[in-house]
Amino acid sequence: MRILLALFLFLIPNFASAELHEVEMLNRNETGSMVYSPNFLRISSGDSVRFLATRPGHNAASIDCMIPDGATPFKGKINEEIEITFSIPGLYGIKCTPHFAMGMVMLIQVGPTPALPHNLPAELPSRARDRLLAYIAELSE
Repeated sequence: MRILLALFLFLIPNFASAELHEVEMLNRNETGSMVYSPNFLRISSGDSVRFLATRPGHNAASIDCMIPDGATPFKGKINEEIEITFSIPGLYGIKCTPHFAMGMVMLIQVGPTPALPHNLPAELPSRARDRLLAYIAELSE
């Protein structure tokens, strides 16, 4: 019984320190159209992100070629509010599946600052690539 109590008390701080971050899926804001707000998050391992279906027609999905090794890809349904817990450190690319070609993307950095990519995967649509490069440039400043 004491072992269970000690284990429980040891794990409580880990659960209590995890944060929940919210990201809106929008048709337009001050930065442009078909956007996530914010377009970049820096979070700790174990934190969760809730993608809010603020406007209809959007979803949140990982970009398969832009997640850390060992991370599990995810894909929310259109108009679905989903919550994802990020436990593997690294840089995650996130897309809206129907608006990927229009550049609806964002970045989530989990844990310490990883080396930012200089080259992005060739299969990215040009608008998505341009936005991701702009976000990376902002982070590098």
